Amino acid sequence: VGIDLGNAYSRVGVWINDDVEIIVNKWGNRTTPSYVAFTDTGILIGELAKNQIYRNPYNTVFDIYRLIGRNYNDSNIQLNLKHWPFRVIEKNEKPYVCIKYKGEEKDFAPEEILSMILVEMKETAETFLSTQVKNIVITVPSCFNHSQRQAVKVAGLIAGLNVIRIIVGSTAASIAYGLNKITTREKCIVLIIDLGGGTCNVSLLDIRNEIYEVMAVSGNNHLGGKDFDNRLVNHFVQEFKSKFKKDLSSNERALCHLREHCERAKCILSTSTHAFIEIAYLFEDIDFYTSLTRTKFEELNQDLFQPIMKLIEKVFQDSEINKNHVGEVVLVGGSTRIPKIQRMISEFFNYKELNKSINLDEAAVYGATVQAAILSGKFSGKLRDFLLLDATALSLGIETLGGTFMPFVKRNTIIPAKKSEIISTNFDDQPNILIRVYEGERTQTRDNNFLGKFELSGIHPAPKDVPQIEVAFTIDANGILIVSAVDKSTDRSSEITIEGRLSKEEIEHMGL
Repeated sequence: VGIDLGNAYSRVGVWINDDVEIIVNKWGNRTTPSYVAFTDTGILIGELAKNQIYRNPYNTVFDIYRLIGRNYNDSNIQLNLKHWPFRVIEKNEKPYVCIKYKGEEKDFAPEEILSMILVEMKETAETFLSTQVKNIVITVPSCFNHSQRQAVKVAGLIAGLNVIRIIVGSTAASIAYGLNKITTREKCIVLIIDLGGGTCNVSLLDIRNEIYEVMAVSGNNHLGGKDFDNRLVNHFVQEFKSKFKKDLSSNERALCHLREHCERAKCILSTSTHAFIEIAYLFEDIDFYTSLTRTKFEELNQDLFQPIMKLIEKVFQDSEINKNHVGEVVLVGGSTRIPKIQRMISEFFNYKELNKSINLDEAAVYGATVQAAILSGKFSGKLRDFLLLDATALSLGIETLGGTFMPFVKRNTIIPAKKSEIISTNFDDQPNILIRVYEGERTQTRDNNFLGKFELSGIHPAPKDVPQIEVAFTIDANGILIVSAVDKSTDRSSEITIEGRLSKEEIEHMGL
């Protein structure tokens, strides 16, 4: 089973009869809104949760990918607080969603919320298959760091699932493209641009002889359709204020109504140059009737469109590939339907025709399901020679003297991988070494993401720089990391496996 767990919508597929089947949910839809609502009677997920947000805005949770695996003080979370009707509080430096459930105030970790969506997708698959589902492959944004990927695995555990592989959404989409569209066995360099509801992911792959090698990935966890919607909401809040001298910015019910109509208008503007917004009794019994042109939509979001091009440029810089060597530029994700974005991408590639032949909304879940079939051994000739060589999204390394970052595994390294280096002591007769592990691209560790620390003790007395300590980074196909240190003179060793930020006890307590 493959699950495309999106910030806005989620999808689930199964490998059956030597092909992918995208499963419809209980409402007959192939997509399920990534919403969870808490009421006086129970928990609602998907369509039911999204449809009642006007009545229950403070207890309806969405945008969960913008919360998970982050610290509360993360700038992205602080930026989003003003857009969320639900309350986010700090507990042990982590964000927790604070809601009212069955008459009581309760706090939920983001992993718990995500696990509820996973349970819904799991049950959708089980209903279709008439059997229990345990092993799954899940998509994540390309720029998800180690903490965020581990948090997704933890959400799977809470939901009673075994996440056998985590795969980047745009990389998964390349599988859908390759299996369905590439007929030649010759080398083909493919660029996948996946712009969804909350994230933008770019993958550059070398595809040949059914081997998919990820050359570079880039992404932005805070760039997608929801951000375009927020620009429209802010615009119309100001228009309403100018017309009626009333401020609806603090009325969550009105904002939820307005946001839904803005999302609808955005979609209309992908095929039409005008969209009309008509909302009865929006605020204080005032009807709001207005319109939006495609030109105005583009103007309001121009500064958000530009970073998409920066992400595309980044994969060419990292891979040292010339953009003119790209055989296909493939668009994935609902937000790539926006004409302005298509024009900008086409112009970047000297007006190259963009490939829109695969299902924009379902390519990622298709690829995740194929990967699940391969890892489970449930496949036949169609996939027999298939191999995906994935890559790290961020560099991994340790802190050295002065807070300097020493990378061991560079970003875009093909995984699984193992890299080792010899380090030594900084002082005479130093008895132990504290190894602090980070990920990121900045030269100072304070600007990177701290993953964990461990100590190697019992080093024999010796002048500084004499002891030979071998530090090794081992990263598996899921991006899960083990860091070890061995004193070469004594074989004394120590290691750390970088786990999620919830303890086993917390995970067991949250088990659904």
